[in-house]
Amino acid sequence: MKLKFTKMHGLGNDFVVFDAINQKVELSPEQLRFIADRRFGIGCDQVLLVEPPRLPGTEFHYRIFNADGSEVEQCGNGARCFARFVREKGLTSHDVIDVGTAAGPIRLFIEGDQVRVNMGAPVLEPGRIPFIADEQKPSYRIEVEGQRLEIGAVSMGNPHAVLRVDDVTSAPVKRLGPLLESHPRFPERVNVGFMAVRSPREIDLRVYERGAGETLACGTGACAAVVAGRLQGLLDEEVTVHLRGGDLVVSWTGGAAPVWMTGPATTVFEGVIEP
Repeated sequence: MKLKFTKMHGLGNDFVVFDAINQKVELSPEQLRFIADRRFGIGCDQVLLVEPPRLPGTEFHYRIFNADGSEVEQCGNGARCFARFVREKGLTSHDVIDVGTAAGPIRLFIEGDQVRVNMGAPVLEPGRIPFIADEQKPSYRIEVEGQRLEIGAVSMGNPHAVLRVDDVTSAPVKRLGPLLESHPRFPERVNVGFMAVRSPREIDLRVYERGAGETLACGTGACAAVVAGRLQGLLDEEVTVHLRGGDLVVSWTGGAAPVWMTGPATTVFEGVIEP
């Protein structure tokens, strides 16, 4: 079974994208891991599938698989690449694209070389993140190997823990990332953001992604960090998020308002693979 694919990235967070509308795409976890492998396969953080719509009022359905073969609910950088892909492939002629995901519908806006994404309202109730806590708070204390940490907990369609640090360069991402990812208080595992606040309008961020390890950028992680920072009184409504792969602009007015994310999406190359 040979499949056509497109390699894309959003600020270095890279993807293999398959058109599952014009070709049959059925991939096992083993095949997904092979595709994502940077030595023996194509290499990527996530595999994205463009499928026919499942939800009323949407043009497409969007599925995301991590490098370890597990399926996840949402990916912000991937959503921008998704929008660029369906336009470049002639699957839509629209600049505003409604897309279904496992976390619900999202709306994508193509604006020149940037893509703006309505990521929906953040989920803060612990049981819905999911995160084990007695009550909803702006931040929570959590213990990791005898060390007490304070984190924000947010879902942007997928769960995020946000840990404030003084400097992202020296942040213990490799040590704490895996420990927090699989912490028992996050029953579905969690993406872990390490956030340093430069000013109320600017943060630095590194993200250890669930099932993928540290990536150069994470769109949902950027959104979650801004939400957590806003809830803790640290950030303004619009924030530039500096990630290792580049910058995103994230805005959130609070409450039940949606989080907006704007950034680039780039096509790298195309090819055919037999997974």
